[in-house]
Amino acid sequence: MVIKLDTSGIKEWKGYKGRPFLIAGPCSAESEEQVIDTAKALAATGKVSIFRAGIWKPRTRPNSFEGVGNAGLKWLRRVRQETGLLVGTEVANEKHVYEALKYGIDMLWIGARTSVNPITVQEIVDALKGVDVMVFVKNPVNPDIELWIGALERIASAGIKRLGAIHRGFSTYEKTIYRNQPNWQLPIELRRRIPEIPILCDPSHIAGSREYLHEISQKAMDLNFDGLMIESHINPEKALSDASQQVNPEELKELLSRLILRSPSTDDSKLLAVLGELRQQIDVFDDHLLDLLEKRMKVSETIGRYKKENNITILQSARWDEIVKRAMIKGRAKGLSEELIDSMFKAIHQESINRQMKIMNDTTDINSQT
Repeated sequence: MVIKLDTSGIKEWKGYKGRPFLIAGPCSAESEEQVIDTAKALAATGKVSIFRAGIWKPRTRPNSFEGVGNAGLKWLRRVRQETGLLVGTEVANEKHVYEALKYGIDMLWIGARTSVNPITVQEIVDALKGVDVMVFVKNPVNPDIELWIGALERIASAGIKRLGAIHRGFSTYEKTIYRNQPNWQLPIELRRRIPEIPILCDPSHIAGSREYLHEISQKAMDLNFDGLMIESHINPEKALSDASQQVNPEELKELLSRLILRSPSTDDSKLLAVLGELRQQIDVFDDHLLDLLEKRMKVSETIGRYKKENNITILQSARWDEIVKRAMIKGRAKGLSEELIDSMFKAIHQESINRQMKIMNDTTDINSQT
């Protein structure tokens, strides 16, 4: 179902300089000198629309740097006065909202640890009613599209017109090269559900390392994201928080210069005709995949009935391990990524378990089902 929010398009927003709409600045405001020096260097690039800095830092563990608090709001106000840049900071409760608005902060964002909690989001909504301010909502730490949409709907209900989403990746127990898993299908689904919502990517928090910032930023642009939020510090090596994922302003400028911006559409009739034919082929293959999945599930259901008749558990770990290893070997030989094979077969396996569980718990006589 497509959701319509009463919001304005990003091209109408104050500070919009074209795609990518760029929010940049240090993870944390650490000192007045650090904030002002970073802001001036970023303003000089001519690329930044909003200067960001964390004032209150909700850290994962205690005894980490948790921000300078209200003192940092004065520094942000000075940034606005001396550079002309709009300024923004993260808010995690209604008190933060009131304090930020008192200092004329132009943009607020709701972080991943806050968007996961509807009660806290609603308290922020109550503080935003009647206020004209730009608000972004980062995805919850866990991959829950409904929580993300719910937070956006709540903020929109406060009358916020300049509303956007930020994709910053999702926490996972698995160790990967990224700090947070991109799970690109979730922001894609968000775009499908709320087509008009501006979506930015936060490659800093996805990557966790400056090494991967460009590739993630390029992926976001290729997926037609509206902009980026990138952490930039005048001296990243000395940053008090998340030093490894920040770049200095010159490095940020260089990163942006290497981005390739592609158009989401074309008027070329020949190209459209070719794309139309290829997409028809994709539709045919998708139909075949669905037919095969239907047949596979019917076999799984038959196996489930045999398991019930013979009092055998649904989960057969050795068999599942055999399926995964076999699929990985065949998938690699066909040029398919391990990520695709892993996620696809996990989904298929879970659906098979669900169907066998339903059969196992069905009190109807087995013979009447076969």
